[in-house]
Amino acid sequence: MIYRQLDDNGDYTFGSGLANYYHNTPDGVAQAVQTRLKLWSGEWFLDITDGVPFMGGILGKYTGDTINQLIAQVVLDTTGVLSIVSFSGVYNGDDRSYHINAVIDTIYGTANIYGAF
Repeated sequence: MIYRQLDDNGDYTFGSGLANYYHNTPDGVAQAVQTRLKLWSGEWFLDITDGVPFMGGILGKYTGDTINQLIAQVVLDTTGVLSIVSFSGVYNGDDRSYHINAVIDTIYGTANIYGAF
């Protein structure tokens, strides 16, 4: 698996040749997970089923019990992820952010997933 590395702003990195890519590494799979967590289902024209079901699944009343399950399923459905070793996620309704802290087992080793989405 090859993924172009992203910078802190989520933009592609350039200028370092092959060093700008993850090649068969846990960090590449972790980046794929983080990218999918930022994708709303229906947003990508090539596969409208891919991404997080924010509308009707996460955003709205009475979804608090299902958010972590939906997010965990997106993580598990990412290519290269074998299992979730540890997982914690908190939805903040005030600013509509979701904070995740997880460790995943990938086909290349373990990786950390953390941040706000």
